[in-house]
Amino acid sequence: MIGRKRDDAAYVEFVASRQQHLFRVAYAVCGDWHQASDLLQTALTKLYVAWSRVHRDGREEAYVRQIIVRTNIDDSRRRKRRPETPGLDGFDLASHEELAVEERSALFEALQGLPPMQRKAVVLRHWLGLSVAETAGELGITEGTVKSHTSRGLEKLQAVLSNQ
Repeated sequence: MIGRKRDDAAYVEFVASRQQHLFRVAYAVCGDWHQASDLLQTALTKLYVAWSRVHRDGREEAYVRQIIVRTNIDDSRRRKRRPETPGLDGFDLASHEELAVEERSALFEALQGLPPMQRKAVVLRHWLGLSVAETAGELGITEGTVKSHTSRGLEKLQAVLSNQ
């Protein structure tokens, strides 16, 4: 019983310290505030179930990130894509970027215009700084496909942002 209380306390501490960041990741992956909330809730529930194993390995954040990405992929396969809501209303990136508010808004709006897999590859590689291999593992695709999605996504972002 004492071990379980200690595990619960460690879980609560992890969630309290990383929840806002993980919510931003979920939003960047899916582009919808409500869906991001659902993705994060699903991911944190699954993390709680696997907490003792995942915490012991020190892979808490990677595990949650992987669940967010895979759940989003599963959701998009199950049903038609809902319209996305671009923009940054209520989204504070000040701690992660040194861009002006207008630049951040333009970047996120352009990011939401990318096809889902390109957006996910760009977010994982260039916002979260994962390697090609890590991104491939989280998306369940080959490293070559990650490179292709990332390259195409960055080209589209550059084209959209240079026209503004």
